[in-house]
Amino acid sequence: MKRTTLTILRVRPLVGDRRRGQVLAGPSAIPCALGRSGLTRAKREGDGASPRGAFRLRGGAYRPDLFGARPRTALPLRATRPRDGWCDDPRDRRYNRPITLPAPGVSAEAMWRGDGLYDLVIDLDYNRGPIRRGRGSAIFLHVARPGYGPTEGCVALARPDLVRLLARLGSRTRMQIG
Repeated sequence: MKRTTLTILRVRPLVGDRRRGQVLAGPSAIPCALGRSGLTRAKREGDGASPRGAFRLRGGAYRPDLFGARPRTALPLRATRPRDGWCDDPRDRRYNRPITLPAPGVSAEAMWRGDGLYDLVIDLDYNRGPIRRGRGSAIFLHVARPGYGPTEGCVALARPDLVRLLARLGSRTRMQIG
């Protein structure tokens, strides 16, 4: 049976725990982690909130040493390298963009991590065009911590769920958060 590409992923918080939620993908409800501060319409760098809104899936990256073959998806996906980073420093001209590490004097997230969170990561089109400094960076769909611990503002799924979902995502898929 051929699986169709999803056009919308809806993310809703759980009643009673704003840091956890569900991703509604067709008839499936997939558990997820949200930002430690829940959802917000007025996202700011470092606030720990996931932004409300509808976002395009820009593509992503995977750890080739852990996956081997490129995961199945219609989205653009590239292999992460050990020196890949993401600038989260609003003072830097590369804010909310990929960078090469080390980047002395610049705050940045390492994309090649030991905790597995970015083994598979999808870039959400949040604050990407135009980029507004201080309005939040590195908002991704990525692998969840054990027990769905809260994120810094992303949406995170268990690795097997993310891999299965990725096969149903394409350039027309949007993520509606909140």
